[in-house]
Amino acid sequence: MAKKTKAAQPAPGPAGTPRMLELYMNTVRPALCKTLARTNPHAIPKLEKIVVNMGVGVAVTEKKFLEEALGALAQVTGQKPIATLSKAAVSGFKLRENLPIGCKVTLRGRRMYEFLDRLVSLALPRVRDFRGLSSTAFDGHGNYSLGLSEQMVFPEINPDKYTRPQGMNITLVTTARTDDEAREFLRAMGVPLKKDGEDGGAAA
Repeated sequence: MAKKTKAAQPAPGPAGTPRMLELYMNTVRPALCKTLARTNPHAIPKLEKIVVNMGVGVAVTEKKFLEEALGALAQVTGQKPIATLSKAAVSGFKLRENLPIGCKVTLRGRRMYEFLDRLVSLALPRVRDFRGLSSTAFDGHGNYSLGLSEQMVFPEINPDKYTRPQGMNITLVTTARTDDEAREFLRAMGVPLKKDGEDGGAAA
């Protein structure tokens, strides 16, 4: 009698669809079709990528702080960051050309939506005296930038491991045609932009 063999099991795929992607597909996009009076859902603004950048100027003399920033950024985004290099030499700051002075990550797809979810629902509410993000920090092409003064607002960061506050810049790159469209889109996605007319202060 032939010996039975177990059928090969398929490799496990990613668990579920990111919550923010479901929100966009099921709620935000249909609503914006009506608001923007467009029938083609592919013409509706969407998130293209998120770029997270940490500038670590002190790395010129203390390389360990760049290593800490690389580790923190990897934890926060779930993706391995790359080091950013200086473009010019500045003798007054002991800076040489092509010296590692920061790090960045470019998020797309699933990780992009998961990061946005954690940013909006977990990190920003932990910012001290947070009253909303500036509604004017757009670049004229539908892309939005915000700054955080320290990485500790992300709950995955262990404050005992990272003792030095490290700020970061976050850019949300959208396919919106105008800043007004992008503002409407980001608000629908739950990004806490201040109401029009309110003073646009810093995020952290």
